[in-house]
Amino acid sequence: MPTAAPSPTPACAPAHPSETRILCIGSVLWDIIGRSPSHMRLGSDVPGRIARLPGGVAMNIAMTLRRFDLRPSVLTAIGSDPEGDELIAACERMGISTAHVYRSPDLPTDRYMAVEGGNGLISAIADAHSLEAAGARILAPLLDGTLGSAETPWSGLVALDGNLTEALLAEIAASPAFGAADLRVAPASPGKAERLLPLIAHPGATLYVNLEEAGLLCHARFADAPEAARALLARGARRVLVTDGSRTAADGQSRAAETGAGTATSPDDQVICADPPEVLVTRITGAGDTFMAAHIAAEAAGAARADALEQALRAAADYVSGDTHS
Repeated sequence: MPTAAPSPTPACAPAHPSETRILCIGSVLWDIIGRSPSHMRLGSDVPGRIARLPGGVAMNIAMTLRRFDLRPSVLTAIGSDPEGDELIAACERMGISTAHVYRSPDLPTDRYMAVEGGNGLISAIADAHSLEAAGARILAPLLDGTLGSAETPWSGLVALDGNLTEALLAEIAASPAFGAADLRVAPASPGKAERLLPLIAHPGATLYVNLEEAGLLCHARFADAPEAARALLARGARRVLVTDGSRTAADGQSRAAETGAGTATSPDDQVICADPPEVLVTRITGAGDTFMAAHIAAEAAGAARADALEQALRAAADYVSGDTHS
């Protein structure tokens, strides 16, 4: 991976070491979400509420990690514009470190816009062009010795989202700087799922996908999450978490991942399952990120696989029902 240039504008003073034990790499932006309890279709014009709040996959994960009293640090690109200043301030108020954020005077702060109705997500547009344009520059602290380097790689948890470019994700998969990391990877959206293909066989990677995303990675259709998890293991994944809305979720782990053996799967590959709690759904955007972060937090606290899966499903259910803060 090419050496990244340092940020031209440091976001704030260096973070306390405890704030960087979980790195969230990817999109941190403003979410503009319109929600209505009405069922909607193409061309609907209905009353509702419009809110602007910090969002993006990496940010959603970091916010959930804070709810579990963990100290995440984000690696991302945020513009040096007024919207970027507001976003940096919002992160710091929540206890999310922005000490290593890349800020460029030439790139605007990214935004995401979605419309949600009583019948689910109606449409969404992600304007994450600044993150893509910044490229490897957001990874400078992991390459220049600030947090790690190719010779002394970061060995802690990393939450990585698929909003990075396909080329950059491929470089991360092959980079010695990420060789010792506990990589937790999310595709960001079904449209970006195939960007994760280079990371499937990474020895430290755990993939968090929904049923549709699993199908795109395997070029197949699956009846349920357990079937999808087994197929991903057969493709060489070490560990996968597959969700399917209100239906059964699965955690698949290869025997190789348990023992540290080679990459081949075996008949001893394990898939465990759990059903999400039944709740009234009031929001959708951010649910998958909440599941992933809650699962990371549970395992960081020492929970067993089955318990971590149950806790993550409970946290996601609370989120979609509106029982937690945005």
